[in-house]
Amino acid sequence: MNRARPEPDEPAPRVARPGDREPLARRASAARRWHPHWRWILLAITVLLVGLVLLVRLVVVDRLWPETRAQALLDDAALAVREGRLDAEDGSGARQLYEAAQALDPDDVRPRAGLAQVAEAAVVQARSASAAGRFDDAHRLLRLARELAAPRDAVIAVATDLRRREAAGAGLEDILLQARAAQAAGRLDGDGDTALSGYRRILELEPGHAEALRGRDEVLATVLEAARAALRAGDLQAAGTRIASARVHDPGHADLPDTEARLTEELDALRRRATASIESGQLERGVAQWRTLLAFDPDDAAAQRGLADAAAAYAQRAERQARDFNFAEADAQLHEARALAPDSDAVRASAEHVERSRVRHAQLGPRLPLAERTRRVARLLADASAAEARGDLLSPPGESAYDRLRAARLLAPDDAAVARASARLLPAAQQCFDAGLRANNLARARDCMDARAALGDDAAALRESRRRLAQRWLAIGDERLGAGNISGAGAALATAREIDPGVPGHAEFQQRLRTASIRTD
Repeated sequence: MNRARPEPDEPAPRVARPGDREPLARRASAARRWHPHWRWILLAITVLLVGLVLLVRLVVVDRLWPETRAQALLDDAALAVREGRLDAEDGSGARQLYEAAQALDPDDVRPRAGLAQVAEAAVVQARSASAAGRFDDAHRLLRLARELAAPRDAVIAVATDLRRREAAGAGLEDILLQARAAQAAGRLDGDGDTALSGYRRILELEPGHAEALRGRDEVLATVLEAARAALRAGDLQAAGTRIASARVHDPGHADLPDTEARLTEELDALRRRATASIESGQLERGVAQWRTLLAFDPDDAAAQRGLADAAAAYAQRAERQARDFNFAEADAQLHEARALAPDSDAVRASAEHVERSRVRHAQLGPRLPLAERTRRVARLLADASAAEARGDLLSPPGESAYDRLRAARLLAPDDAAVARASARLLPAAQQCFDAGLRANNLARARDCMDARAALGDDAAALRESRRRLAQRWLAIGDERLGAGNISGAGAALATAREIDPGVPGHAEFQQRLRTASIRTD
């Protein structure tokens, strides 16, 4: 029996097996899974390419070739000049556009040439505005021309023409008559319709007006004579005001140098007198003299140091009184010291000294015979009640109801009558603290807070009040630091930490203060 055999070159037919379908199924399933993944991959590649194009645009075009932006600004600026838009607050004026192009490339001469064209165009427009009677526009355009260094002769010519046209329509004769009338009535200077304001208006329009010049000279001579009279009377503020006015109207007036020299002499003499008053122990007089100088010039460094010296002297007085256990007078002296220098280290140290003396004195109380201690407490409570009836709850220092009651508490802290009196005074101390904060009188607020503590106020309320007060001192320190007063800012920070060591923001402020100190050094 013969069977057909396959040729040797022909592959043998493959016999399907049951397991052969599993690889095929897996491949088909994998293809189905990869199909959506490829779509996301292609999308990501597209986004990446777009981002790369934008990055090249920003880096290469805008940074490596900034002249394209500069050229665009120059083109816009030239168009603005042709359209007459020379200056605009929104940045669309020719001046602003040329300046922006100049900022991109300071070595490019084209923006400078463009600004010169703007200056010349401003002169032309100012001339046209003057001829049309638009005087405000003419003044504005002349200011622009001057700021851009337009040719001086051209600017002067237009300004002269502008003054002539303004004078023709202003009625100079009427203004002159009004100025003379004000001069005759004694209305020489100040606000309103005064002689100097009238003469100034005439001279602005016609600088060589002979009668206005003569009238102004006469008025200023009278004003400076009044300044010298004020100096003789010791009124530095009035003298300084009149001298400053004369300097504004005519800095070259013949009487001005002599009057200014007299003012300087008076100021120096007052400084010497104030220093001598403090050194001789006449603190009240010295403080008044230094305050007069500060009223004249709030930035007078010598006067500021003088008040600090006076505060230190008051603090020393307080220590001497405390050593003798005269706490009423010690508190009064401390009150004066704190009013002058609330954040002074010397005043703070003296207050601590007084408090230690007060504690030592109180410790003597238990050694007193019971009858004597009872008598003293009763007397102090009676004095406190009398002060309360007068309304002297927290002041004057040493004589107030609070000070009397504090002394009684030190002698007999557990006495029921003392506790009742403390409860009566506590609301007044709380109101006093709030009023001190509202008025930004931080020294007063601190005194009232101390009174609240001594009167047994709630501990949580006291913590919150200390934080508020410390934050206010930090705010003052920030103001001083902004004004360049580094030492004052440091003193304010020290006071804030003393009141509340954990006040928020104190560490950051200390770092700012340290940085500012390094820069100053």
